Amino acid sequence: MIRKDTIFIGGEFVPPAGTGLIDVISPSTEDVLGQAPDGTNADIDRAVAAAREAFDRGPWPRMSATERADVMAKLSQLIQGRSQEFSELISSENGSPISWSIMGQVFAATMVLDFYTNLAREYIFEEERPGLMGSPATVRREPIGVAACIIPWNVPLFVTMLKLGPALAAGCTVVIKPSPETALDAYLLAECVRDAGVPSGVVNIVAAGREVGEYLVTHPDVDKVAFTGSTAVGRRIASLCGERLRRFTLELGGKSAAIILDDADVATAIPGLVPAGMMNNGQACVAQTRILASRGRYDEVVDALTEEVRKLKLGDQMDPATHVGPLVAKRQQDRVLGYIEKGQDEGAKIAIGGGKGIERGWFVEPTVFTNVDNKMTIAQEEIFGPVVAVIPYDDEEDAIRIANDSIYGLSGSVWSADSNRATEVAKRIQTGTISVNGFILDFSCPFGGFKSSGMGRELGREGLEAYLESKTISYPTGRTTAIGG
Repeated sequence: MIRKDTIFIGGEFVPPAGTGLIDVISPSTEDVLGQAPDGTNADIDRAVAAAREAFDRGPWPRMSATERADVMAKLSQLIQGRSQEFSELISSENGSPISWSIMGQVFAATMVLDFYTNLAREYIFEEERPGLMGSPATVRREPIGVAACIIPWNVPLFVTMLKLGPALAAGCTVVIKPSPETALDAYLLAECVRDAGVPSGVVNIVAAGREVGEYLVTHPDVDKVAFTGSTAVGRRIASLCGERLRRFTLELGGKSAAIILDDADVATAIPGLVPAGMMNNGQACVAQTRILASRGRYDEVVDALTEEVRKLKLGDQMDPATHVGPLVAKRQQDRVLGYIEKGQDEGAKIAIGGGKGIERGWFVEPTVFTNVDNKMTIAQEEIFGPVVAVIPYDDEEDAIRIANDSIYGLSGSVWSADSNRATEVAKRIQTGTISVNGFILDFSCPFGGFKSSGMGRELGREGLEAYLESKTISYPTGRTTAIGG
């Protein structure tokens, strides 16, 4: 039983304003794993005030980018030194298989932090331009201010770094609101932040529920909001920020299509595709959950997919042999089982899976649906569980049409014996990231969604620039240097 009685504000662990507690439940045993304070609006006020003070009068925005990078490098080293502790705690909170957690939950996070550490050292924050009319100008890229970072439960440390890494590199200060389901691992991060020498108030962490999260989004001293989560909540945040002309970045849901072209080597493609559909128990926004197969090879793809999924072990997430663990919460299990029932009601057939598999805990068996039409609910709505749907197509044009027939556009993949052909297909898919003959998320490149999958980009240089404002200083009569200056 892990008990926390403080929150992290101003570089210190301090008592919360309220007395409410968050119960963090083990998704495999359904027992209470730990408790942490349930943040209140008063706690948010203190956290934002600390971040505001650190930005307006503290050293962090005024340090050189190289100096900030040195602190960030120390933070990454500290997290890596506790990688096993992070991965075990996150898995125990959200059900992520421990076999996937060390890389997917921790090392991926430090890779992102390392990328922004290195980018901070080389990025040009100020440049001189001659000006179109001959008048010189200085173009500066300055930190946007206080950023509110709202984190989901599926990959909490990784998503935190998608926001914290570029924010720190830019010189911003942040208030992080972790999800209640994964409130405990944020304390490990807070300890690393403190021990790395991050100045007081630069990073503040308050776990809380949705209502307190909305209070943070609308706080008058917040300059930018970065959110990862559902499209429905993203729309609400966009409207709140729009009313306030507040900068925001949204990384939302997905219903990504994996197109298996008729010349693909199915024996090679399917073993590479299954992990992309089932990773983190299917609780990944980029999961390849719509598998498009030509009618001429449909049965071959279904058979190969079914056999590959049959190899997946469902069980305790802390067992290294487990491929698919429990879902994060009872509500999530009910949601996924409801979609499975809806799929059958609409005429889809289950090739494998479809049940709980294990009675105690919030498990759902890895499930493959066949006989799926792209208009069905299970093909249109994000399920966020270990469920994939195999959809037939007539020809290449039909596959492209089906892939684009979605409100989402976050990820995807194309599989073919001819990578040039696959690339031409990939260019026509309305999605933010897409892989050819595999699945990868490159941290040096922009990540984000088309359509209802979000607004703005994280990762890459674009991710840093989301935390910067551009300022132009013009010299209409020319630039001079004062005597002795």
